[in-house]
Amino acid sequence: MVRAAALDVGKVRVGVADADELGVLAHPRPFVDGRDPRRATDALVKLAAEEGIGLFLVGLPAKLSGEEGPSARRARRFAEQLKAKAAVEVEFVDERLSTQQARARLREQGVRDRDARERIDSASAAVLLQAWLDGR
Repeated sequence: MVRAAALDVGKVRVGVADADELGVLAHPRPFVDGRDPRRATDALVKLAAEEGIGLFLVGLPAKLSGEEGPSARRARRFAEQLKAKAAVEVEFVDERLSTQQARARLREQGVRDRDARERIDSASAAVLLQAWLDGR
């Protein structure tokens, strides 16, 4: 079984979550600075090599109508750069409403909105990955 990780690509941060070795649970990891896509992809290639990740799931932020806007185009460009550098597969997953779900989970854990800023992107990536894992 291929070990998977999910990415929530933003302008400032790239949220990261990876699956446990059994492929059952998603775990948020520290975000990667996304302001320089080249450095961000380098960090993710290193993560893949260190953790044995063979698949990156990239969240595709489509609008509720299904249309893709600037954020989706940014995620697609980032995924293409990552695919060109990494010897791993890259797939897209629908990330609509994942941030809202992540924010709700953080609130349930007692994390205040102000404190959640540093964690929300990776929490959102964990929501994406867990949904993908559950669907398998």
